Amino acid sequence: MRRFFVTLILLFVVAVPGLADTEVAGQTPGGAYYRILVPDNWNGSLVLYNHGFSLSPPGPDVDLGLLSDIQVLQGFAVAASSYRQSGWALFKSTQDLRELVDEFRTQFGEPESVYVYGGSLGGLVTIAAVEKGGLGNVVGAASFCGVIAGSRNWDGALDLRLVYDQVCSGIPAARLPGGAAGLPKNSSMTPGEVAAAVNACTGVDLDPSQRSNKQKKNLRILLKVTALPENFLQTVMGYVTFGMGDLVHSRDKLRGKIGVGNAGVDYGNKKVNRKIERVEPNRKGARKLAKSFTPTGRVGATKIVAIHTDKDGLVIVENMGEYAKLAPPENLTTAVVVEEIPSHCIFSVSEGLAAWEGLLDWVESGVQPSASDLQALCQDFEPVFGGPCRIDPSFVISDMDGRIRPR
Repeated sequence: MRRFFVTLILLFVVAVPGLADTEVAGQTPGGAYYRILVPDNWNGSLVLYNHGFSLSPPGPDVDLGLLSDIQVLQGFAVAASSYRQSGWALFKSTQDLRELVDEFRTQFGEPESVYVYGGSLGGLVTIAAVEKGGLGNVVGAASFCGVIAGSRNWDGALDLRLVYDQVCSGIPAARLPGGAAGLPKNSSMTPGEVAAAVNACTGVDLDPSQRSNKQKKNLRILLKVTALPENFLQTVMGYVTFGMGDLVHSRDKLRGKIGVGNAGVDYGNKKVNRKIERVEPNRKGARKLAKSFTPTGRVGATKIVAIHTDKDGLVIVENMGEYAKLAPPENLTTAVVVEEIPSHCIFSVSEGLAAWEGLLDWVESGVQPSASDLQALCQDFEPVFGGPCRIDPSFVISDMDGRIRPR
């Protein structure tokens, strides 16, 4: 294993002045912004970084990822795209990455090999790029807390929104417009107003002693039916409300068509089952959403390392379990970080480096790392980069049906 490689790199950086880099930026033909960084000691390989979910319009300030400094020091060229779409960018993200690689080829030549990685939505963008191809010789990929079960996650978003509407009905201050379609396109509602509505219904922002009995009951039902951690309810309701509205109403996405439904879903609560709104998906909308994107597991020869925190309430760990059912086991290593407090994509530097270095070693040596190997790598990096190292090789991921109810 390459257990001390990054440590040696760090010592080198401390002792030797930094190498010169070439940086370029611009826009691809599709309108996405890009940024490329190539070191003078380029090793011939290109790393593509994919950012997470954002409803902000794409702009020229393109992030190269938290690992980019180390990757450049290792000799990799690093590039990233803003994507041309905000929100659920999977409708055009692979095309954006192809155009980014074309820009790289034009300016620097054909890379010998390509690595792709990203976190959260960027994890799914990574998997889509691997499966759809067209980026050249993609030898390795990494997903950090990736939403890699794909469009099925919108089933969970729909469930939360419709359960909220049912449980919180009759409370005027808790009303949210839009229902299953998310906020209407012309809505002026702000994130603060959504949070205030959710708090009016559940008291989730209050000390438990200050919640009314009705709020306590509403919160208990919502969390039990959706299996969300309490500290994620406001965050996920924001994504459900604004993200669903963007997905459904944007002209470059579903164009007003709802792509998910809940007909026949059993929510495990008699009152919810009886009173919840039942929605049928639009057939064309459902097909378009599934295409953009539901993974297939067809990854060719690409080697993939995926890590996830166990209590993530925004992108649940079951995403990784679902993808593990699809991808060949000889192409996919998964590892779960066990945390005390539920978080989204909060890994220590050593945990992130362990995933990256484990992937590099796998590509170079042909020996697939296990979760135990990644934990050992993390512990080797910990004295220099800090911890903790919380990868549990014995962790068993539950079936996604227990979190996102089947339909």
